This record gives sequence, structure tokens and C-alpha cells, in this order.
Amino acid sequence: MRLRSLLFVPGDRPERFEKALASGADAVILDLEDSVAPTNKPRARAAVHEFALAHTGETALLIRVNPLTSPEFEADLAALNDLHPFAVMLPKAEGAASVLTLAGALASAIPILPIATETPSAIFEIGSYREVSANLCGLTWGAEDLPAAIGASTARRTDGRYTPPYELARSLTLFAAHAAAVPAIETVYPDFRDLSGLRAYLGRARRDGFSGMMAIHPSQVEAINHAFTPDASEVAWAEKVAAAFAARPDAGVIQLDGRMLDLPHLKLALRILESAGQ
Repeated sequence: MRLRSLLFVPGDRPERFEKALASGADAVILDLEDSVAPTNKPRARAAVHEFALAHTGETALLIRVNPLTSPEFEADLAALNDLHPFAVMLPKAEGAASVLTLAGALASAIPILPIATETPSAIFEIGSYREVSANLCGLTWGAEDLPAAIGASTARRTDGRYTPPYELARSLTLFAAHAAAVPAIETVYPDFRDLSGLRAYLGRARRDGFSGMMAIHPSQVEAINHAFTPDASEVAWAEKVAAAFAARPDAGVIQLDGRMLDLPHLKLALRILESAGQ
């Protein structure tokens, strides 16, 4: 399935669960971690368990657990015991070893979506995700926990773009996802009221090779879905390129509409068709 938009909803706000499902998001992330205060985590687990059990197989539900090293993790694991969500989101993941630890702790084989950049050590493990690609449904990153961990005042410039250390983290995640042949999921845009800023952010994400993005508010979903859905002109170009190469299967280079195209153009065309559902 396509993972263009993944909408977070706090696990202790069950009144928002159905609204999240109705938002148009491709997936909904029921959160047991950062958006839930410590005193509310037991209530959040109960609410998430009840809702996920009632909606098994109906929609793409992800559950974000607490980090492997958190005292809350074992209780999260118990709450997952008889559930079969679309995936489990793993915060503060540190490469393949973290994925294997979580996979081994789960009662059944459930895909994992790691957040790959939330600790300093994690940065040096990003390339290992291709070793566990069979366990993954994608790879994403975060720009909030890492600066806090190293004492940085912010991850962003005054215009909202990332400073060089966090551009590096973003780029490494992007390449690691493609090396593992799983979707690269862009991190959140925190100002959910700034839709023009969101659209600019999405334009950069799509341009750079991300195929989806996480959202923190339903108002962001429509723009995200639109950004990661090829338009008619893109699909028409991709179809022409694919047809031209299909007509000359032994050619490494073809001429089309006055341009020379080679195999990287074919790969791009096929990726566009795949994201368009063709």
C-alpha cells in the first residue's frame, strides 16, 4: 500500500481516533510515546489496545511504542501481545540491532518503522537498516530529540529550513531507506497552521526522493497526499518513457521528444507509475 501520509494521534485521546481514520490519511499512528504524559500511559495503552483490536485489518494502524530502553517498553509490549497492527513505530532506534531486538520481542511478525535519527549513536548506525529490510515497512527520521540530546538550541534556521547537522541526518535517512528498498518518510512539519510553509516543505521532500510524510494534524493530510500523488502530466510522461523503452528492450539510450534518455530515466518513470498505483 502507499504510505503518503501518516497521521499521529495521542494514545490517551481516544475521542480523536475515529476522526483520524476519517482524515484521509493513508495510515494512522496511535502514539504511546512523546504525546502521552507518563501518568496517562496506562490509560493510553488500554485505549489503543481496545481500538486496534476493534479495527484489525480495516485500516493501516501503526502503534508507536516507547523506546527499547524505556521503563515503559515492557508494558507497551504486553499491550501489543494479541494485536496485529499494520506496523510498530520504534522511536530512538539505533540501527539494525534495535530492529532485531524489537522483532524478537513481538509475539508475531509485525513490520517495523524505525525513527532513525533521535540519538547521537543512531547517526552512526543508519546504514545498517538494509541488513533488516525484510522487517521494515519504511524508514523515517526526527528533528526534535536529536538537538535536545546534544544541547543544540534548534534544528532549524529562521526560514524553517534545517541547519547543516540535521540536513545531514535527513539525507542519511533518505539514502538508507532507498538502500533498504523501503519507503523514505519525511518527518513532521510542526506548525500545522502554516499551510504555505508546509507546501514548500513538501515540495522539497518530493524533489529529494521522499515518498511520504508524517503529520501532526488532520489539516495537513490533504496537502501531503496531493504532494506525493503524481499529477496527470507526470504520469503521461512516465507512461511514454516506459512504453519507449519497452519497444526497444535492448537499448540503453533512447530519444524521446528531442531528449536523450537512459536507464535512470526509466527507473524514475517506473517509480512514478508505481506511486500512481499503476
